[in-house]
Amino acid sequence: MANESRLHVPAPPARPGQPPDFSYLQLSPAGALPRPPTNASWRDSGPMAYGLIRVLDEAHRAVGPWDPKLGANDLCLGLKHMLLTRLFDDRMVRYQRQGKLSFYMKSTGEEAVSVAAGMALQPEDMLFPAYRNQGLQVVRGQRLVDLMCQLLSNTADMCRGRQLPVMYHSAPARLFSISGNLATQFPQAVGWAMAAAIKGEEHIAASWMGEGSSAEADFHHALLFASVYRAPVVLNVVNNQWAISTFQGTAGGEQTSFAARGPAYGLPGLRVDGNDFLAVYAATRWAAERARSGGGATLIELVTYRAGAHSTSDDPARYRPRDEAESWPLGDPIERLKQHLIGLGEWSEARHQELNQELDGQVNAEWKEALTFGTMSDGPRLNRDLMFEDVFKELPEHLRRQRDLLRAELAGST
Repeated sequence: MANESRLHVPAPPARPGQPPDFSYLQLSPAGALPRPPTNASWRDSGPMAYGLIRVLDEAHRAVGPWDPKLGANDLCLGLKHMLLTRLFDDRMVRYQRQGKLSFYMKSTGEEAVSVAAGMALQPEDMLFPAYRNQGLQVVRGQRLVDLMCQLLSNTADMCRGRQLPVMYHSAPARLFSISGNLATQFPQAVGWAMAAAIKGEEHIAASWMGEGSSAEADFHHALLFASVYRAPVVLNVVNNQWAISTFQGTAGGEQTSFAARGPAYGLPGLRVDGNDFLAVYAATRWAAERARSGGGATLIELVTYRAGAHSTSDDPARYRPRDEAESWPLGDPIERLKQHLIGLGEWSEARHQELNQELDGQVNAEWKEALTFGTMSDGPRLNRDLMFEDVFKELPEHLRRQRDLLRAELAGST
């Protein structure tokens, strides 16, 4: 009798045509988990690494020790940032479907992951985003027109035509260049944080990656260095359940939480409701205070859901139920914060609609401005000589010859 295979292959709980199934998701009641002091040992983070830090309850009230006690102005600003991020995403996908952009990646359902964390950090802290952190760009004051020009790869493209769409950066806003090579930002953030500590700077670093990217070796290298050298960095794993078409269990989420990898390296691990603006803000602030005071790094798992496709090149209906997003048990981050503000008497449906129209008009106006710098089909276009710049400090002879040949060829064709 042949031995049966003992190999286990993780499988998603539901496929197309089946009812959504989130029974695997381990939840904790809002306000149930303790909030240890920021100087607590990583050994004390067990309940936070396996439970789920939540502040907003089912009635959208802030409860428990993790409530950051934010004022109405900050809450309204967070709502505005998240709503602007979603409207920007929606319009860019619409333009991609119309052939005006080549590619785009939305962050629908994950807005709190970036906006709340960005607001909890200090403006001088160095951020190392992934490709679904548009909210960080918004929080740091990046003009949408600049992001749009990068998507269009036109004459005002910050990347000068050298990067895929959505790979933004900004030195003044302290936003590191996004890379299409997954997980590189984690060791880069740790290295930057180590350098900042060596130089005696007070600023810290923070980085984000998807749970699928945590299967890369860079993730483990980063955690090892962060632990050994107590680097002042906040490392975020955004568990949105899907790495393109691969369920999060394939990256190890079926066996234990991603936050549990923190204690395995001697780092605190926090598992957080990523659709709860207040919980994300509170956990980020806790980790930032710990890093800033010399306590070292923290690993945060943000449990959320990728409500849309992985990118405009993806069709999620081929690998998950069409209505799965509607069944996600942690709801919509924008709706939850809106209802919380309404409950406080600081917001209303009428004000929300008014803000929605105002921000939609802003996105439309900035798109029109971006088009004046060139489109995918019409000029003006980037100067071809730019391909020879920013490669070497001094242009070497072989590149100078290539540039001159290109110029001569172009001159002869006109």
